[in-house]
Amino acid sequence: MGRGRFKAKPTGRRNFSTPEEMAAGSSARPRTFKKKEAEYSEEEEPGEESGGDSEQETEKKKGILHISEIQNPNLVKPKNMKARAADVESTPELSRREREEIERQKAHERYMRLQEQGKTEQARKDLERLALIRQQRSEAAKKRDEEKAAKEQKRAEARK
Repeated sequence: MGRGRFKAKPTGRRNFSTPEEMAAGSSARPRTFKKKEAEYSEEEEPGEESGGDSEQETEKKKGILHISEIQNPNLVKPKNMKARAADVESTPELSRREREEIERQKAHERYMRLQEQGKTEQARKDLERLALIRQQRSEAAKKRDEEKAAKEQKRAEARK
């Protein structure tokens, strides 16, 4: 039967196992799940009996997998690499864009360091402007204080 304008895509279909398929072991689900279930059930039984022995029986993980435990089922396992094939000293060459980006960041950091020290033209202008503003503010504060004192003096004379 037609579904209208768009064609049905096979990505949305779900295939469920029937009880007969599950009993026969010919389920459509991937074999890796069966292996994981078998490992999980095997780990449960000896783990309850022996206690600390289960830690020694676990496989030694390669690479950085021993540092962090990853629960991603879609994770692609890293391929094993021989120690002779790996060049420890060689660093991967950066692309032109990456090099330019790193140079740009370093130049910006250098400029900001000089800016903080007051050695750039912009920093000098800013410091001059800041000194001028401070001077104006101090003069304005003195003027306000003088006006306030004069006002109080007038009030004191008016009361007498």
